[in-house]
Amino acid sequence: MYGTLYICATPIGNLGDITERVISCLKNADLIAAEDTRNSMKLLSRFDIHTPLTSYHEFNKTEKAEELLYALREGRNIALISDAGTPVISDPGDVLIRRCIEEGIPYTSLPGPSAVITALTLSGLPARRFCFEGFLPRQKSSRRQILSELRDEVRTIVLYEAPHRLKETLSDLYEYLGDRPIAICRELTKVHEEVVRLTLSEAIAYYEETGPRGEYVLVLSGKSPEQKEEERKSSFLQWTVPEHVDHYMKQGMPQKEAMRRAAKDRGVSRRDIYREIMEKDNDGQED
Repeated sequence: MYGTLYICATPIGNLGDITERVISCLKNADLIAAEDTRNSMKLLSRFDIHTPLTSYHEFNKTEKAEELLYALREGRNIALISDAGTPVISDPGDVLIRRCIEEGIPYTSLPGPSAVITALTLSGLPARRFCFEGFLPRQKSSRRQILSELRDEVRTIVLYEAPHRLKETLSDLYEYLGDRPIAICRELTKVHEEVVRLTLSEAIAYYEETGPRGEYVLVLSGKSPEQKEEERKSSFLQWTVPEHVDHYMKQGMPQKEAMRRAAKDRGVSRRDIYREIMEKDNDGQED
């Protein structure tokens, strides 16, 4: 009989947020795989948990997964924890879970604290639809690519950031996404928890005077329908009227409908569009 892998959510700051189910699981597991055993010892000591610990982190996740799989095949139950929050979410765990799926080894997740959800609920921004990007890549080309993809995102955007990179990230977000509302959440569930609600330009100025401290979750407004419409109209105005009409005709619209759409985009009457089309045709005939 295989053992079971338990994915256990641990507190993101306040140790009182741990669930009874996770405490029971950690006490009764045969082994705990922890991102940082020194950090996890504080949690285990608080709740009088003496289960053996082994390290499982970003730099050993592939080879260590094989050791843990061997233990699971032998029937041992393993609890997987990260330094804070739910494993796999911007933390190691996906490699081990995929291998469990491949081999048919049972696994389950014990829900609990999550910095993403906590920040969303505190932000005051729409939370019905959101996207989570974790930490932006440090490599400039990968970073630019993701920021470019986020430029037209209409859902609320959630990011993680370390204090020493906060100012750089705020500047990059402003450069690629423009000025928009942001909630900057710091030290969630801890004594010095703070949520600062500003625009990106205000946040850049704020942190020039206030040194970043602690771990941050950034909750950023998606592009509003008004912004999208304004940008759409701006892009149309770069075309000549004939080019604008031709754009719609290439999509299969009859000329009359294409002229009507172009007039609506440009905020003019269809007669104005018709006049410019005729003038262009006449100019072409004279040439």
